[in-house]
Amino acid sequence: MPFGAWLARPGPGKSKAPVLVKQLGERDRRRILRHFLALDASDRLLRFGNVLSDDLITAYVAKIDFSNDTVYGVVNRVFKLVAVGHLAFGPKDQLVPGKVSTDKERVAEFGVSVSRSARGLGIGSKMFERAAIHCRNSDVDALTIHCLSSNQVMMHIAKKAGMLIERDRGEAEAWLRLPPPNSASVMQEAIEEQVASLDYTFKANRRAAVKWFELSR
Repeated sequence: MPFGAWLARPGPGKSKAPVLVKQLGERDRRRILRHFLALDASDRLLRFGNVLSDDLITAYVAKIDFSNDTVYGVVNRVFKLVAVGHLAFGPKDQLVPGKVSTDKERVAEFGVSVSRSARGLGIGSKMFERAAIHCRNSDVDALTIHCLSSNQVMMHIAKKAGMLIERDRGEAEAWLRLPPPNSASVMQEAIEEQVASLDYTFKANRRAAVKWFELSR
């Protein structure tokens, strides 16, 4: 399927409500940590390839470099972070030679986790779409996913995006060559981020108001 056609397809899910994906920053680090710590052993295995301890997850979150990488999140109606996508950038020699050619200096790798309460809504696919658009607009044309072959969600995302997938000893590597940016991709990213930011701010203020009301009773 052509990349543009894939982007235009609505994600599967239980609801037609739009999935609003917001770029996260330093102020969200504690929320990101709480999200990861809430993952059970099986979910940690799928997300990180190993069942990381709380200490290792804490160290991982502490090392996230928001100035280099891009982290996305989705919050629910009570302002709880129910999904986190991490788009990590690195030098192009991180790619397996011969799989995806690129003349760019950087490549990107994407990983995502979604809380059980928010699954089946197309959140993972929407986050991958945002990551792909951001890569295009950041002059990065090679996007990779590394995960366990048993990670059905990531495999579904990779197949739907038309990624080249290679499996070996229970692990899978997927590669996607992205088209260059255009006015539509730049506009799409800007609008989606603006809408998600407004939604995020509204939910944050509502949550703060509820807490204030409960404390003042």
